[in-house]
Amino acid sequence: MVEHLSAETFKEKVFDYANNKEWSFSGDKPCVIDFYADWCGPCKMVAPILEELAQEYDGKIDIYKINTEKEQELASVFGIQSIPSLLFVPKDGQPQMAAGALPKDSFEKAFKDVLNVEK
Repeated sequence: MVEHLSAETFKEKVFDYANNKEWSFSGDKPCVIDFYADWCGPCKMVAPILEELAQEYDGKIDIYKINTEKEQELASVFGIQSIPSLLFVPKDGQPQMAAGALPKDSFEKAFKDVLNVEK
């Protein structure tokens, strides 16, 4: 299931940017974070794909959503200029950002290549 994050839950589950300058992932499995807004057409196209992937990769990857309108601090921490922006966060290593509405096969390729996770 896709989970919506606030700045507070983001600090607990992903990265405590308030207290750390160096990237340090807090999660126990890789995750994808969708930075979106309710009015964004391409964001609406990505939403059902993420729901589907959340079921298919259940227990292997966490899928989070951040509403950039409500969580402007988080959006600015990551320098979000356009939406949707998708942050792929591996268990170890640096996260990678992708901009724009991705098709399902692109997500699956990023899960494999960036997150080292396969179905």
